[in-house]
Amino acid sequence: MGILGFFSKEKKETLDKGLSKSKESVFSKLTRIVAGKSKVNDEVLDDLEEVLITSDVGVETTLKIISRIEKRVSKDKYVTPQELTAILRDEIAGLLTENHTEDLDGFVLPADKKPYVIMVVGVNGVGKTTTIGKLAHQFKKAGKKVYLGAGDTFRAAAVEQLIIWSERVGASIVKQEMGSDPASVAYDTLSSAKANGADVVIIDTAGRLHNKLNLMNELTKIKNVMKKIIPDAPHEIVLVLDGSTGQNAFEQAKQFTAATEVNALAVTKLDGTAKGGVVIGISDQFRIPVKYIGLGEGMEDLQVFNKRAFVDSLFGE
Repeated sequence: MGILGFFSKEKKETLDKGLSKSKESVFSKLTRIVAGKSKVNDEVLDDLEEVLITSDVGVETTLKIISRIEKRVSKDKYVTPQELTAILRDEIAGLLTENHTEDLDGFVLPADKKPYVIMVVGVNGVGKTTTIGKLAHQFKKAGKKVYLGAGDTFRAAAVEQLIIWSERVGASIVKQEMGSDPASVAYDTLSSAKANGADVVIIDTAGRLHNKLNLMNELTKIKNVMKKIIPDAPHEIVLVLDGSTGQNAFEQAKQFTAATEVNALAVTKLDGTAKGGVVIGISDQFRIPVKYIGLGEGMEDLQVFNKRAFVDSLFGE
């Protein structure tokens, strides 16, 4: 297999299209700073630093990348613009690898965990429920038996939206009355899923509670109730972030990682923004792997994150 392994031409085209605004912004700036330059000097590195920061990579991550590039070009300042871009891609892919971001072979589930339990967290408006629906679609397409738990019992719209998604993709759904205890929904969902031989359970949660302590208590309660049915659940806690919000996504990540043990990220709405660099910065700053990215409204527009394909698409191949 080539450098992208399983990554199909169709997926690559979807990725390129979804990241087109970010790529146009980043790559055009990169082209400008190296145009006519015969070597990589301090001026080029300063300009590169500005490009990364304005692409929402974040200051700390940008400084880390620049430091690594400086070390690589220190022996030979006469690096061509093409080589500089290749070094940039390598260093960013290296950062993502250090943050345990794996290039998975599609929407796969561990064979030894059935049902595999995914708890999804994030503020309202980031595309949380839509991401759950798209995830359910991918698992159903792979022949898996999927259960959804409508745990955001504070918003009627969230429950209604999840019901629509369950009908659309053919997944079972467990719900209760509005205002019900979300932990009770999670308990019922896992009980039903386990009894009926489900392969995967995806639990929605409330998008906004009054403060971080409320959020922490609510999520902890849901996790503790899950463990009564499946002792090692939840296996995955996915934080959904809206990529188009740039630096605001960093603040959301800070709040949720403080409230619960997030072990995977889903970054949505990358197709409508030039802030694609936020994926790199958040993964680096919070040391959490990016697992899914949203590249559009269609059911197929949620992809398992492939770091090399992402970096190549963002910075030009």
